[in-house]
Amino acid sequence: MPLEFELCPGRRVGGAQPCFIVAEIGQNHQGDLAVAKQMIRMVKECGADCAKFQKSELEHKFNKKALERPYTSKHSWGKTYGEHKRHLEFSHDQYRELQKYAKEIGIYFTASGMDEMAVEFLHELDVPFFKVGSGDTNNFPYLEKTAKKGRPMVISSGMQSMDTMHKVYQLVKPINPNFCILQCTSAYPLQPEDVNLRVITAYQSAFPDIPIGYSGHETGIAISVAAVAMGAKVLERHVTLDKTWKGNDHQASLEPNELAELVRTIRLVERAMGSPVKQLLPCEMACNEKLGKSVVAKVTIPEGTVLALDMLTVKVGEPKGYLPEEIFDLVGKKVKINIEEDETITEDAIENHVKKVKC
Repeated sequence: MPLEFELCPGRRVGGAQPCFIVAEIGQNHQGDLAVAKQMIRMVKECGADCAKFQKSELEHKFNKKALERPYTSKHSWGKTYGEHKRHLEFSHDQYRELQKYAKEIGIYFTASGMDEMAVEFLHELDVPFFKVGSGDTNNFPYLEKTAKKGRPMVISSGMQSMDTMHKVYQLVKPINPNFCILQCTSAYPLQPEDVNLRVITAYQSAFPDIPIGYSGHETGIAISVAAVAMGAKVLERHVTLDKTWKGNDHQASLEPNELAELVRTIRLVERAMGSPVKQLLPCEMACNEKLGKSVVAKVTIPEGTVLALDMLTVKVGEPKGYLPEEIFDLVGKKVKINIEEDETITEDAIENHVKKVKC
């Protein structure tokens, strides 16, 4: 059984717990605080468990040349990449305001710390857990420092190999056992043939004592629902208010109606997963009474006859008698009353024979 731990106050993940659904707002707020609040409320109303952002301290995430390079994309918010990123980056005070708003409306709030200084700020902000984006998963100094903070961690695995993920596990596990790994492919939007949901199963085998999840960048909800059916205990999907907005992430994000449908469908599938015990259920009794078959006499069988298989057949009978699966057990048994052709073989017709009790 995978480790179960408290990811957020009062909310555990792993084991038999329901999937924890993270709505990744990221920077799809367009740098507008009012839009960010609108999105937090939206994901709460859609039933997600957590609203998540991306926090960077730009001079610590990018070097000077990276920030100064021209950025002429149709998605650009500035002439240089630095101007573009600064437009989208909220201040510490704005993050505190967003966190307060999320608490007021009753939804968990966190962010990916996109560099070590961002992690320091999020630790100070007292987020319930750290999300490690795929770009930092093989950044082992960052990973070690983040693990040592002692908060639960959710680690994506886009752009990584299984060998790297083993190293991640070996690094984090002794420091901080409360973490999970998400299967992820870093492409936007992600094509179905590149999703590789079977990696979830591979992770479950390789890391049996931690929960495994899925971070999806595909369009639609079907693949994410399948991931949950395969055992994903944390699910992350990007969200937007409008897929046509400027920005690279919007096209691979879910609009409100899609997010709401995703949550509803996941909760439905979780109910349907049910129990691994196969048995006749109370809800099947009416159908069993109407359509369940019994052993009946194929011919007239006089009192004292020792039953042979060619004397018996199986039909929907009235009253109910021996189950079809018990027909071979009846062979060689003696009948103690006359049984007419087409009559049900009942327990009181068989000498010293007790029906098996089904477990």
